[in-house]
Amino acid sequence: MGTPVEGKMAAALRRLGFDRVFDTDFAADLTIMEEANELIERVQNGGVLPMITSCSPGWIKYCEHYFPEMIPHLSTCKSPAQMFGATVKSYYAEKMGIDPAKIVVVSVMPCTAKKFEITRDDENGAGYPDIDYSMTTRELARMIKRAGITFTTLEDEKFDDPLGESTGAAVIFGATGGVMEAALRTAVETLTGEKLGKVEFTDVRGVAGIKEASYNVAGLEVKVAVASGLKNAHDLLTKVKNGEANYTFIEIMACPGGCVNGGGQPQVHANIRNNVDIRAERAKALYSLDDSMPIRKSHENPSIQKLYAEYLGKPGSHKAHELLHTSYVARKINKI
Repeated sequence: MGTPVEGKMAAALRRLGFDRVFDTDFAADLTIMEEANELIERVQNGGVLPMITSCSPGWIKYCEHYFPEMIPHLSTCKSPAQMFGATVKSYYAEKMGIDPAKIVVVSVMPCTAKKFEITRDDENGAGYPDIDYSMTTRELARMIKRAGITFTTLEDEKFDDPLGESTGAAVIFGATGGVMEAALRTAVETLTGEKLGKVEFTDVRGVAGIKEASYNVAGLEVKVAVASGLKNAHDLLTKVKNGEANYTFIEIMACPGGCVNGGGQPQVHANIRNNVDIRAERAKALYSLDDSMPIRKSHENPSIQKLYAEYLGKPGSHKAHELLHTSYVARKINKI
């Protein structure tokens, strides 16, 4: 547990019959480009604050049911998985000369809520569903076993290009506070026009249910909060709604500890769960990968820069909004 196995996953997926295997981390970098730009625009132009992250479909559905008045605060950015699907069926399809109608995109996620997310309205940026099927990491593990593949003996393989390159900022998305830290790395450099001497924002790390921090960025006080687990999200948003707390930016993940502890992850025996903090072990692997990567800020990803230069123009462009942004709807609460 806590051992990085991306290379083995890529190898296993090819043996299961997939023609191309990409890393969703590419789209996590893309999400940061759009989300950091959206945050800066809201701060500079008097937009709705605090802005709240939109990567967790479980959190989004909860917000639509129980905090519909907070919908204007949600970032309009799609989740990385949905952004990836939209990019594959537009930019990648054109680049490779493939009819997007013949592309089937399967996402492998630590999340059961992704199965609902792919059915949402406004998740078809290229005119086709962004993602066709979503499976959990637990389901993938069972498929690998059923196929008779000995996972641990597989040689590591690289992801396919041109959508296979990612940064340390993208890797940490799966841990609570990771989206916040990744966004801050890009937003702070964009606002100040200066390189960060230290890219780590350790105040937002750790498995605490609610974390808070304040940063002075180019003369602006940027107050941030991170919540994981819907009970903590409820408590935090209630304070915001009642005027008891004031933030610029909030990250919320439905699962305690973030995606590393998602409902679709491999099940762990109680003997281990009772003695090991699974969330911390899995998060540790992500932060170690971030530390070891040559590029640790989303806006420095050469493949992302190329995507904007060749296709999207700039973050927040009309084309980017068509493909990479979505909308939300207030939903009723069905009481039994």
